[in-house]
Amino acid sequence: MNFPILSSLILLPIVGALFLFFTKDKDGNNYTAKYVALFTTVVNFLISIYLWFTFDQSTSSFQFVEDRTWIEGFINYKVGVDGISILFIILTTFITPLCIISVNNSVKNRLRDFLIAILIMESFMIGVFCALDLVVFYLFFEAGLIPMFLIIGIWGGARRVYSAFKFFLYTLLGSVLMLVAIISIYWITGTTDVVQLYEIGIDVKYQNLLWLAFFSSFAVKTPMWPVHTWLPDAHVEAPTAGSVLLAAILLKMAGYGFIRFSLGLFPVASEVFTPLIYTLSVIAIIFTSLIALMQEDMKKLIAYSSVAHMGFVTLGIFTLQQQGIEGSIIQMISHGLVSAALFLTVGVVYDRMHSRLISTYGGLVSVIPKYSILFMLFALASLGLPGTSGFIGEFLILMGAFKDNFLVAVIASIGVILGAAYILWLYKRVVFGKLTNEDLKKMLDLNRSEYFILSCLAVPILFFGFYPDPLINTIEVSVTDLINAHNTNIASK
Repeated sequence: MNFPILSSLILLPIVGALFLFFTKDKDGNNYTAKYVALFTTVVNFLISIYLWFTFDQSTSSFQFVEDRTWIEGFINYKVGVDGISILFIILTTFITPLCIISVNNSVKNRLRDFLIAILIMESFMIGVFCALDLVVFYLFFEAGLIPMFLIIGIWGGARRVYSAFKFFLYTLLGSVLMLVAIISIYWITGTTDVVQLYEIGIDVKYQNLLWLAFFSSFAVKTPMWPVHTWLPDAHVEAPTAGSVLLAAILLKMAGYGFIRFSLGLFPVASEVFTPLIYTLSVIAIIFTSLIALMQEDMKKLIAYSSVAHMGFVTLGIFTLQQQGIEGSIIQMISHGLVSAALFLTVGVVYDRMHSRLISTYGGLVSVIPKYSILFMLFALASLGLPGTSGFIGEFLILMGAFKDNFLVAVIASIGVILGAAYILWLYKRVVFGKLTNEDLKKMLDLNRSEYFILSCLAVPILFFGFYPDPLINTIEVSVTDLINAHNTNIASK
């Protein structure tokens, strides 16, 4: 294909953002801004679907590759996709237009600027999943901090400035060592081209330090215990659309990084540090699930559940088993859909009652039944009920874990029970029980835009729960070749 489809996916949201920047509604009602942003993101989603349909699932090679000289003799602008990265691009382009629609109810001031920030952020997130040069990856990876920092800091809640700076400093400081590692890799090998680095391999004596440097960045962004404390604050203060993007896409960038770089570039070090990952993952699954059980703020509870779910993801990746890695990728896609839906359901009641406290609610099923039914579906998907996408990922991860380490798998399985406990406890207190708060009786059920957004998320959650083949077929060859290359590298050292 001669058409630069990946560059189009990356640049189109920036073009839309520039258009918004230089235009303004005469009557100040922001209709033009909403429609331009929505049109841009929907077109990007359609392009990504076309990309998926034309993608050759029978090979693990990178496809649609664009390679252009950027800084002569040093950095090339190189992008491409394989079976692993293409699903994250589709997830990004699917979630973003839903975020644009959701701002109708949640963002009241400086809407045009808010939409510009979301569009720019979409470009950077897609760039992360396309990048085939370490420097290009790093630039996209870090650039995504800026629009999210602004989204939290300008449109967030009462403690927005504190939360925005905490988010920014945690993630930036974690990534400084990754930048040092990238410079070191160039010094050692003479290239930052990911495909060439896969072929050349990195000397074993450097791998442990380089792995730890990349880990410092990915662990914060995932986030892994104990560097997860920025996430609940960021989620609680962020506007609904910001929480959705943070949970659905930003956390997945680190999981993708573990697969693409930690496993791909440092196979020997990945084996060495697998016990560390297992320990931190299991602590995250159990500890943050217990913390979630104690929360009184709905957003904070869902934020801690995200840490627990990402603990399953890191556990599955480092099992180095086919089922484990495939399960981790499917779990990330599923969590992107389910966490987005849960934050949007919290946003629905927050827009009406201006409270996230669980104690404010109770008995909603008799007032807003449509909302209660969809909320139930997303709660059951979060706990991994068979028939939802959440089950497929967790089941495969635990299969991979049982193959690699029985004890770790047994302990992690406790997290499934705790996950059911906190999410059902949340649902019971919010939706069932007596309707004691008189103000709740005036609540309106889902409006058309809210019903459309939540239905759009419900469909793939159910579809992939019953029929995960499209996901598995896309990633299978790439994951198989990744594991084979990993085992070959280990055997040759």
